[in-house]
Amino acid sequence: MSYTPLFADRIHAGEELAQVIYDLLIQQTIDSGVKPVPIVYALPRGGIPVAAPIARLLGCPLTIVVAKKISHPENPELAIGAVTSSGNVLWTEQKLFRPKHDARWREGALNKAIGQAKSLEEQLISACPQVNVENATAILVDDGIATGMTMAVAANAIKALSPAAIWLCTPVAPQKLLPWLNQWGDRIVVLKTPEPFWSVSNFYAQFPQVDTLEALTYLQEQKTIGNTDSCD
Repeated sequence: MSYTPLFADRIHAGEELAQVIYDLLIQQTIDSGVKPVPIVYALPRGGIPVAAPIARLLGCPLTIVVAKKISHPENPELAIGAVTSSGNVLWTEQKLFRPKHDARWREGALNKAIGQAKSLEEQLISACPQVNVENATAILVDDGIATGMTMAVAANAIKALSPAAIWLCTPVAPQKLLPWLNQWGDRIVVLKTPEPFWSVSNFYAQFPQVDTLEALTYLQEQKTIGNTDSCD
């Protein structure tokens, strides 16, 4: 099936998403008379190039929340849940284990995913500013949503820090997933909801892996700019 990609690359998608989020924040200020205090959280590594233009336009901090899918021990491509580096965990509702293996396999898969999340966080956290999301608007960003598990568990982790609101923001996601996503955030911002929905990479003309050095560069650039505490 031939199709035209929706975005040139992650930066292009991030710039489009940034303008939509900016306009929504301005409208919220007009409606409520209260200026939101945004903080952008990227899901690394792919979410960082998308989140960087958003933080730049909003003039606000850019940081990370690390979440990893929990893979089925017998099928690494099959996600049975997701977990953050801080240990917030979310399991799928599907019965994917044989009962006699359930507890042992779940624990092994969970521990492996937590280890991966902590390792990635350790590589990137030095380039992130100190932030306090209490009473702020957390803008949680990824380069696309396929199952929503990592986005949901990341939102749960941020929710524990008492933000004023959590926005789940992404360039592309399946339309049928939006009702489920609503339970995890106060606002869902998705630019495109194509059907049929292929893998996220199919909606980008260029979708290379984001390596650690590239991710650090985006984070350090935004940190250097001199973040403010509010939207311009």
